[in-house]
Amino acid sequence: MPIRNEPWPEGTPTWVDLGSDDVEAAKAFYTGLFGWEYLSGGEEAGGYVLAQLDGKAVAGLGSKQDPQMPTVWTTYLAADDVDATTIKVGDAGGQIIAPPFDVMDSGRMAIASDTAGAAFGIWQAGTHIGAERYNEHGALCWNELHTRDYDAAREFYPAVFGVEFHDISGEGFVYSTFKRASDGQEVGGIHHDGQMPEGMPNYWLAWFAADDVDAGIAKAVELGATVLMPPMDSPFGRMSVIQGPQGEAFGLITLPTEQA
Repeated sequence: MPIRNEPWPEGTPTWVDLGSDDVEAAKAFYTGLFGWEYLSGGEEAGGYVLAQLDGKAVAGLGSKQDPQMPTVWTTYLAADDVDATTIKVGDAGGQIIAPPFDVMDSGRMAIASDTAGAAFGIWQAGTHIGAERYNEHGALCWNELHTRDYDAAREFYPAVFGVEFHDISGEGFVYSTFKRASDGQEVGGIHHDGQMPEGMPNYWLAWFAADDVDAGIAKAVELGATVLMPPMDSPFGRMSVIQGPQGEAFGLITLPTEQA
């Protein structure tokens, strides 16, 4: 049961949250799928809730700021200084969607997009470090960028977060993991995704660990989800991508025993 109590190092995918049309319906879906319980942020948080496993935060759920936007899981990358990081985003050719602002005493954040338009959050921890449980059933275990502009992404993220890459591409598969600067640990990935439909924006995909991917898919479908990528075995574990009832895509993967 991996648990973390200290802020995540810069460049680490540290948190995910869901901007939803119907927060109560989202809560019911993910409770049914993962057994999540919820802690309300109170009136000041505008209805935002922390999803928890055994009292430790794993994700956030809240209402969309813009009802016209699709329902998505947003990946947040850790930063030691959000304001300085947003300057780097602009210098590297990205865009700032929401300038830095304080979230009570929980932390400071911004929303940005890279040079190819993939949106992501930037999180500077206060009392809330991000994910407190990870790499276990129902918790975040991996985040990866799906992009048509692979080379540009490999220039943008090092310029902003100081990450380095490990190319693990194979036949018909172009992919790099990225290593954070503080310790060289591989904490996320960038996938040159040529299968995205025309007009679909580049995006960050969140993966949640599942003890049994096939059982997880069956439960998700029972709860109203749709299978986008049928389960398949890979060197990284059995995996699938599904779409929640409100349209959000996310991955399920069974981690190798030594990683769980």
